Amino acid sequence: MSAARGPRRAGLLLAGLQSALLLAVGGQMLLERATRPRGWGLTEPVDPNLPIRGRYVRLQLLAPAAGLSGAPAGRVRLVVRKGRVEAVDPGGPRPGSTEPLPATFRSGADGGVAQLGEPLAFFLPPQVPDPSRRPRGERLWVEVTLPRRGAPRPIRLGVTRREDGAIEPLRLR
Repeated sequence: MSAARGPRRAGLLLAGLQSALLLAVGGQMLLERATRPRGWGLTEPVDPNLPIRGRYVRLQLLAPAAGLSGAPAGRVRLVVRKGRVEAVDPGGPRPGSTEPLPATFRSGADGGVAQLGEPLAFFLPPQVPDPSRRPRGERLWVEVTLPRRGAPRPIRLGVTRREDGAIEPLRLR
């Protein structure tokens, strides 16, 4: 009887440890969502072209970088201004911004855009069609939380359909 108790006790201890780790990570993300800045960023969908990629969309985050003169040295900080994510110069401490993140700079008609180095993964429910395939004239946006360290964390997707630039959140549930 006592021989069966050892494996059962070890299994329960392992299950408790895994549950505590899961709750700690989930709690940290909820705390960041409540206390850190969040805003909308323009995206470009990226298809990883993997046969077993799961139900997610990879999104390349684009942030206006009008305040940056020339091409930055491969790093930017992200901040939220007027509900939108923007890229700023990585030098110096900035309350409410991320740590410097790798990015590439693209110039355009409206100034410049910083493209985040790593795409973000947005996970989808099984019955939802791919939201990255938009009709002509619609732009895909992602609302993100900006943690102090690490990449932005996606919250939800939205689209702009009108000329006024208002973002309409997508219902994906």
